[in-house]
Amino acid sequence: MALVGSSIVVGKTLVERCPVFLLGTLRFAVASLVLVPVVVVARRGGPAPRVRDLAVLALQAFAGIFAFNALLLSGLRYTSAAEAGIVTSTTPALGALLSVVLLRERPTLAKAAALGLAVLGIAAVSVGPHDAARGAQPVLGNLLVFGAVVGEALYLVCGKVVSARLTPLAVATGNSALGLAMFLPFGLAEARGYDFAALGPGGWTALAYYGVVVSALAVPLWARGIARVPASTAAVFTSVMPVSAVGLSYVALGEPVLWSHLAGGACVVAAIVVSARAG
Repeated sequence: MALVGSSIVVGKTLVERCPVFLLGTLRFAVASLVLVPVVVVARRGGPAPRVRDLAVLALQAFAGIFAFNALLLSGLRYTSAAEAGIVTSTTPALGALLSVVLLRERPTLAKAAALGLAVLGIAAVSVGPHDAARGAQPVLGNLLVFGAVVGEALYLVCGKVVSARLTPLAVATGNSALGLAMFLPFGLAEARGYDFAALGPGGWTALAYYGVVVSALAVPLWARGIARVPASTAAVFTSVMPVSAVGLSYVALGEPVLWSHLAGGACVVAAIVVSARAG
């Protein structure tokens, strides 16, 4: 989730140079080039996915890859990286709620306490004053980012279901390949007339990080984690994402870090400890 949080900062810099759907196409093309050969070698002789597996994987890719990234990148055109990171704070609550409603997971006192600490931490992050450069239309931008959060929460629940039969590597590869297929028609349309030189060396480097580190590395790690813990527990760990985004917004983009951000980060760490001990 710390690496996923970095995608908000990277996405903020890239979306200012590249159209949203073309950026998504390039990102998942890079990720697929890395993951597909690996999974082909790793799965030789393994069981083939069933139709139900593919259906859930397609829903997961649409919610957590296509919708999440399209809405997040669109939102970043109108709001700051720090505020986008803060809006993603609703992911733990939505993920835990959906795990109880859709997966019938039984809530426990420890998990409720961990979720409460996570939400408290993000609330602490949210109360501090923010930089004046909030973006062109921060309300619209934050609403779009919240839509992305809904997609991320559905991605979490679908990941728990599909991980019962597919390996984390297979899930991550399927998500990248399906995400590429979903972005491709729109990306090709935006590529017409686009000057790829506008990305520059720094943009291509950021794109490589976006595709390799965030998509080809962080997503398999996240899929592996989802497979090993209840979805409600995994939901708590998503609270690392907004704290990471706010921290990196300060380091990479020069946005201010406040005492409230530090207090929120401490609450998130406490939430992770409580959740880990609860199993």
